[in-house]
Amino acid sequence: MGHLDEKRQLAAAFRWFARLDMNEGVANHFSLAVSDDGQKFLMNPVGKYWSKIKSSDILELDARNEPENIGPVVDETAWCIHGAIHRKVPNARCVMHLHPRYSTALSCLKDPKLPALNQESMMFFNRVSYDLEFGGLGVGDEGERIASKIGNNSILMMGQHGILVIGSSVAETFNKMYYFERAARIYITALQTGKELIFSSDEVAEKTAQQSENYSSDCHFNAVLDVLNEEEPEYLN
Repeated sequence: MGHLDEKRQLAAAFRWFARLDMNEGVANHFSLAVSDDGQKFLMNPVGKYWSKIKSSDILELDARNEPENIGPVVDETAWCIHGAIHRKVPNARCVMHLHPRYSTALSCLKDPKLPALNQESMMFFNRVSYDLEFGGLGVGDEGERIASKIGNNSILMMGQHGILVIGSSVAETFNKMYYFERAARIYITALQTGKELIFSSDEVAEKTAQQSENYSSDCHFNAVLDVLNEEEPEYLN
């Protein structure tokens, strides 16, 4: 089986996010480029619940294919969004798109920006792009437009939709997705108190963001793999 390690990493990410209740039924999707030009990539099949995904379930696709040649094994919106990103955004080696509860709630606010409330939110200070032009499900030209909105950032807040994260590896992308959803959860929870909130200065927020970039995302993801290897080793198959 080609790209076995990469497929196992994706399967692990799916299973862990299912544990955290960050999936939406059998919707949402992750991909990982496996060619130098990013055109060939791995992605989950349609209709597979994340907690059951194994490495052998992961598909290998080519972004240069026409949609009608892909067949029914891939969700149409997944192909549209991920295919466009892997064609248009070379640094997007891994792409994760989810509709998790708190990030999606944040995306529905008139101002969906994540303020410098705590250290988790400060990790993303000036590092989030915004797509506030929701026009329906991610089909047709939606994928191309979404890809054009990412810019130089690794997080795309998709207004009235959800969140999209890109990275150089599964571990990096997983880590950013985990912490963004956690930051959104803390912010939404703090808003619910009705009390006045404390925000840090831009200087402190930027300093914290830079400090956070010095921490290895591999440490977090390797710890996840250790748990899954013991408790759900079938994901490796």
